[in-house]
Amino acid sequence: MKMHFCIPVSQQRPDALGGRYVLYSVYLDGFLFCKVRYSQLHRWNEQLRRVFGNCLPPFPPKYYLAMTASMADERRDQLEQYLQNVTMDPNMLRSDVFVDFLKLVQLDTFSITTEKASLDIFLPDGRSIKVEILTSDTAERVLESYTENTYSYHPPNQTVSQGNLQTSDKKVPLSASYNCHLENLEPWSKGQLTHRAIYRWTPAQRVAEVVSHKIGLCQELLGYFGLFLIRSYKEGKLSVIKKLVDFELPYVSLRSSEVENFKVGLRKWYLDPSLDSRLMDCRAAVDLIYVQAIQDIEKEWAKPTEVQRQKLEALQKEGNQTKFLELSQEVWHYGYVQLDPCTCDYPEPGCGTVLSVGNDEISCCITLPDNRTRDVIFQMNRVKCWQVTFLGTLLDTDGPQQTLNQNLELRFQYSEESHWQWFVIYTKQAFLLSSCLKKMISEKMVKLAAENPEMQIEVPEQGKSKKHHSQQSQKDYSSFLPRKSKIKTAEVDCGLGTIKEEGL
Repeated sequence: MKMHFCIPVSQQRPDALGGRYVLYSVYLDGFLFCKVRYSQLHRWNEQLRRVFGNCLPPFPPKYYLAMTASMADERRDQLEQYLQNVTMDPNMLRSDVFVDFLKLVQLDTFSITTEKASLDIFLPDGRSIKVEILTSDTAERVLESYTENTYSYHPPNQTVSQGNLQTSDKKVPLSASYNCHLENLEPWSKGQLTHRAIYRWTPAQRVAEVVSHKIGLCQELLGYFGLFLIRSYKEGKLSVIKKLVDFELPYVSLRSSEVENFKVGLRKWYLDPSLDSRLMDCRAAVDLIYVQAIQDIEKEWAKPTEVQRQKLEALQKEGNQTKFLELSQEVWHYGYVQLDPCTCDYPEPGCGTVLSVGNDEISCCITLPDNRTRDVIFQMNRVKCWQVTFLGTLLDTDGPQQTLNQNLELRFQYSEESHWQWFVIYTKQAFLLSSCLKKMISEKMVKLAAENPEMQIEVPEQGKSKKHHSQQSQKDYSSFLPRKSKIKTAEVDCGLGTIKEEGL
């Protein structure tokens, strides 16, 4: 699976010998991830090639003469494609040589040294778990120090009443985030990998693992949850900004975000509400999805009817979490991710909308020019492709802006009345929306694999690969438009039809 990597800006810097070199600013999901030189990436590629051989995508060649402007742009595009393509191999993502390099360039970019630190991980009910980590988060002892100390998490007494969440003062016994997320339809290389590589938990996975030990979450269920960057507001609102990818350093991502009221939160990471059933045998998992369900109702992300609300209140008073979650399955938008208010071009340009994404659909509550509202639902099985585009420009300065979310759009092509039509959404959360679309497609592919044993799909699970057989093949390639409206394209032929995503 490709990731939302882009290199929209670079700067020329003087070196120690009086010459100059180019420093590339690499963005991931719209946030500055690291700054690297070509020579660093070249050495990294050589290290990867010694381990993985010909499995690697092509790396941009060296130039021994001065580069022209067009050659510099071409190299930048090629490096961008390389980063996107190299992240498609799940085995590579978990290797030491892959993780260690990305860890070091993140620390170096933001001038953070490896040292002990505390990190607050927020749970859906607003409470937090303080975990002691390294800023680099690579020491195995970070995990080992907690394996013998697990804590049971019991949510506080909570009641949903008239749309508001009432929480008691009872203390919780704790010591105290480019391209479809389509799973590849054929293995990364033809046949089995024969090289040897050392694999480990990636940084974000290790932090999540520490948290799971603290709250008693079964390790085999860890893949159903993720760490997210979340922004909270004084009036009680919150925004899910992005999911931290496995090789990100949560401490560094939080420190470098440059946005007030950011925090790292633990939330479930699946958009098919029926998957709740797989977690019901683990008390800690049930506690987490239970308090998240309550929060979603409080924030009006999930919208029960008055009758449903009364029944939910009664089940809460009884302390019947299982029945509460079963009834929640019937609540409109339960298990969806809701985005901040944004604008769209449907049914006409400039209409305000609130998007909720989940259960194989994009649900839009659109405000029309006459202030009436209209609910419009786009089914994912009728979406052909989508693209994320950065509409602004970045200056070649020594300190490029940390995020690309000021001017983003996501447009998708949808089949309506037997013809394809483009719909455009202008939102700062375009990358999160794209990740949600990818997640829904990956969940659909897993379902198809279960229903059709002959399919072969790479299904990542807690950093591991699980293969299902298939007689179909995949083709995946990238191309780009001019940098002013930079677009990344990936096209996949699969059992759902031809699905294409074009991202920044």
